[in-house]
Amino acid sequence: MLKTVLSEFAKRIVVILVVITGTFLLVRAAPGDPAAFIAGEAASGDPEYIEYLRAQMGLGQPLPVQLGYYLRDVASLDLGKSYREGRPVFDMIVERLPNTLILAGAAFILALVMGTAAGFVAAIYRGRWTDRLISLGSVLFFSSPYYWVALMAILLFSGRLGWFPSHGTETIGAGYTGIDAILDYLHHLAMPAMASALFTMAIYARLVRASMIETANALFVKAAHAKGMAPARIWFSHVLRTSLLPITTMAGVQAGQLVAGTILTETVFAWPGIGRLMYDALGSRDYNVVIGIFIATSIIVILANLLVDLLYRFVDPRTRTA
Repeated sequence: MLKTVLSEFAKRIVVILVVITGTFLLVRAAPGDPAAFIAGEAASGDPEYIEYLRAQMGLGQPLPVQLGYYLRDVASLDLGKSYREGRPVFDMIVERLPNTLILAGAAFILALVMGTAAGFVAAIYRGRWTDRLISLGSVLFFSSPYYWVALMAILLFSGRLGWFPSHGTETIGAGYTGIDAILDYLHHLAMPAMASALFTMAIYARLVRASMIETANALFVKAAHAKGMAPARIWFSHVLRTSLLPITTMAGVQAGQLVAGTILTETVFAWPGIGRLMYDALGSRDYNVVIGIFIATSIIVILANLLVDLLYRFVDPRTRTA
C-alpha cells in the first residue's frame, strides 16, 4: 500500500508540473498587456512608462527565461506579486481560499446527501409518480444553466421572499460576534451552496437510481429475497452499499470541479473567494494572480482525485487485487 501511495503521489507531482508550465504559457499567450493596463489606470500612455512597468514585471525577458524563474519561485511557494495590488499572490490566495473551500465543501455535502437520497427513493419506487417526479427534477436541474438558476434563486428567495441575503458573507454594519457571527455566515452561505449543489445533485440522483436498479436485478439480491431477508435490509445493506462504488468515483471528480468552478458562484453571489479573485484578475490582466489561482485549484483537484483513488482501494477489494 505504501508503494502504491508513493507511486500515485509521484505521478501527481508530474501532473502538477505540467499544469504549472501549461498554465504559464497559456496565460502569457492571452491577448492584452498588463503594463499597458496599469498605465491606462494611471492615466498615462507614455511608452517609456509602459516599458518601465514591463521591465519591473519581468515581461521584457524571453519566455523560456520567465518560465524558468517562475518554476524556481513556485518551488519555494513564491507565486510573485500582484501587478495591480502589489501584494504577494500567495497571501491573497490564502486569505480567500477558506471561503472557497467552505462554499465548495457545503455544496459537495448537500449534493452528495440529497442526490443519493433522491436516487435511492427513485429506485425503490421506480415507475411510479415519485420516480417520475425525481427524474423530471434531475433532468431540469441538469439541463438548466447554472447562472440562470442562481439568478432565479436571488430573485425569488432574496428579492421576493427575503429569506436569504443575496451577496457577501456577512451583514454589513451588523457587528456580530461569536455564535451570532457564525449563524450570520451560514445564513449567507445557504443560497450559494444550494445553487452550486443542484447541478451535481441531479447527476448523483440519476447515477444512484441507475446503479441501484441494475444491482437490484443481480443474483445475490435475488438470493437474499429467496432466503426471506427483510426488504429494508436488502435495499440498504446490499443494493445501496454496492451501488455506492460508482458514486465514490464520481464524488472525487465532482469535489475537484466544485472548487475549480466556483468562479461563477462567487461572481453571481459576490462571494469573496478565489473564484471572485480570479474574475477580477482576468479583467486586469494580472498574470501572477491568474496563474497562482490556477495552480492552487489544480493542486486541490489533483489531490482530491488521489484521495478518491486511495479510498476506492478500501471500498472495493477487487481494485487491490488488480
